[in-house]
Amino acid sequence: MDGVCTMFKTIISKLVKLVGGLFICSVGIVMTINANLGMQPWDVLHRGISDKLGITIGTATIIIASLTMIADFILGDNIGWGTVANMVLVGLFMDMIIYSGLIPEANTILSGLLLLIFGLLILSFGMVFYMDSGLGSGPRDGLMVCLQKKTGKSANIVKVSMDITALVIGILLGGKVGIGTIISAFGLGLAIKIVFKICKFDATEVENRYIVDDIKYVKNLSNNMTK
Repeated sequence: MDGVCTMFKTIISKLVKLVGGLFICSVGIVMTINANLGMQPWDVLHRGISDKLGITIGTATIIIASLTMIADFILGDNIGWGTVANMVLVGLFMDMIIYSGLIPEANTILSGLLLLIFGLLILSFGMVFYMDSGLGSGPRDGLMVCLQKKTGKSANIVKVSMDITALVIGILLGGKVGIGTIISAFGLGLAIKIVFKICKFDATEVENRYIVDDIKYVKNLSNNMTK
């Protein structure tokens, strides 16, 4: 019984970290959008799709994340429950936060810069929480790792290539760009480095549990019960 209780507490703890982290990420993303200085490269793509299809930016985010996760699976990446949650919840949370109006839109360059910088930092803190849950990486992170393995290129080159591709397609679809786009493209990596150092968090030390692991666990449990 103690073992079951411990396992239950561990699962709850992981889920709280995951959902809480994704919500914090969404707050950070909306802050960078409301800075009105130009969106992050992937959000330029999301906005372009949103405007073309007449859907919310959150829905567009879910669509792109879904396609990315499918690409992850095809390329052989392990999908975690956190990957699925990331695909769905970030977009939903973004729409909820935008609809609530809790995060004001910047109307000056100074307020925009402050909102953008704090948004990148908050997004980085959210990443610490959801990644520490050990339930799988986000769809884009998974795709980056898969492409890195397939091409033999460095993670930085693959990430930059992915961001540029998303940005170009987003621009062609009418997505909004500006100085904030450039700041985000280079600043997010710096923000992540600073926040990870503050939190003493090393993503490489996280042992992720994937959906395939749970399937194997259930199968083994079922086989043991039938013996």
